[in-house]
Amino acid sequence: MKRLVLAGGGHAHLAVLEHFAKAPVANLELVLATPSRYQYYSGMLPGWLAGHYAQAQCRIDLAALAARAGARLIQAPVRQLRADARTLELGDGGRLAYDLLSLDVGSATEVSALQALGDKLLPIKPLDAFFARWPDVLQAAQARAGFCLVVVGGGAAGLEVALAAAYALRGASCTASVHLVASESGMLAGHAPSVQQRALRCAQAARLNLHFQRAEGHQDGVRLADGQLLPADCVIAATGAQAHAWLESSGLNLDAAGFVQVGADHRSSSHLQVFAAGDTCARNDLMLQKSGVHAVRAGPVLAHNLRAAITGAALRSYVPRRHTLYLLACGPRQAIASWGGLSAQGRWVWRWKNHIDQGFVRRHSLAKSGSKPAG
Repeated sequence: MKRLVLAGGGHAHLAVLEHFAKAPVANLELVLATPSRYQYYSGMLPGWLAGHYAQAQCRIDLAALAARAGARLIQAPVRQLRADARTLELGDGGRLAYDLLSLDVGSATEVSALQALGDKLLPIKPLDAFFARWPDVLQAAQARAGFCLVVVGGGAAGLEVALAAAYALRGASCTASVHLVASESGMLAGHAPSVQQRALRCAQAARLNLHFQRAEGHQDGVRLADGQLLPADCVIAATGAQAHAWLESSGLNLDAAGFVQVGADHRSSSHLQVFAAGDTCARNDLMLQKSGVHAVRAGPVLAHNLRAAITGAALRSYVPRRHTLYLLACGPRQAIASWGGLSAQGRWVWRWKNHIDQGFVRRHSLAKSGSKPAG
């Protein structure tokens, strides 16, 4: 009997669980160790913030998926990995040995420059914590005139969250202001100019206060590089991915930022018994953005390779497409499509995004939700 441990309930591991549910492997003990019973789908976070979805529509029941795959579920986070000894130490105090390990534990939010904010800081990850805290932020904004929300981060996540939050605050009749702080390179660096222009028009229509400079946390808010202080009641950090600290002492080969180095087959470059996918890994043959899109697409390859590592079959490579499609929510039921040098915008893009997002959640749920789909 061999033991395969899936650490984390990320997007790629959904495909792995589905794979083993359809085709179990004899003499294999499958274990899923993850902090929460639910995996929140990041693509639906802006829609939930804007009020288009109920919270239950945005999550996948990992307990049900694990049961269907014949996997034992342990609800505990990883606290330590000792790759040479093939053991995991979990947050519940338990120790878990493995023959084969797959890591899909995501990442944390890089907030080192914002720590001075204390309780005012709300990182976008972990998603469970964000979903839990946002209703309190909205309630505080309703109770206080002149509430000020600052979103730090000019990437897709920062823009979508700022637009969604502004829409939600208006819908709740709050007299609030929303600031979006991006770097000097502006919003959506790496996207086509037409996408950036569409995003700028959306931000202006939503009356976001835009600041294109670096920022640091202050006990009263955010201090910009030019010395200006933005007083804030809450600061949402969408400031990029940070590797989990416990990886540093794991013994695995890591890149300069602390993410697990893997090849095209998503196998660790240092330990053949370890695979990794999603935000927690870094390819050693090409540069991949930290994006749920790649985690989803790498999932079937990871599932095949875990089976192959058990049975001795050949491994496959995950080859990303030349261009990645991004569908960016704009607050109201509109979205921007970004694909290479092309862009589009409108309600029809929102309906496209809504169809993809709800379809993803339903596909990994055992029973259809009784709630009415948004759209």
